[in-house]
Amino acid sequence: MEYIYAAMLLHRAGKPITEENLTQVLSAAGINADPVRVKALVASLSEIDIDEAIKAPPALMPAAAPAQAPAPAPEKPAEEEKKEEEKKEEEEEEVLEGLGALFG
Repeated sequence: MEYIYAAMLLHRAGKPITEENLTQVLSAAGINADPVRVKALVASLSEIDIDEAIKAPPALMPAAAPAQAPAPAPEKPAEEEKKEEEKKEEEEEEVLEGLGALFG
């Protein structure tokens, strides 16, 4: 999260979010910046309008979307349900690993 905070600080100060600036902010905070993570964050943020993202209502943001109740499904054998649940957990772990690599 400190990488995101550093980027937000740069944005708030009106400074460009570059690898050099981000690394300097992190270093000033006593954090040894990982160049790969810095580069990934700068690349990701280059395509985002931060002001618009901040103004967007939380319901429109993917991470804040409320979970919907699943529709009743036909009866499945317990083994099939268990396999599907494991598959979903693995997919979620992969997504979280990708996000973790980007944000910390």
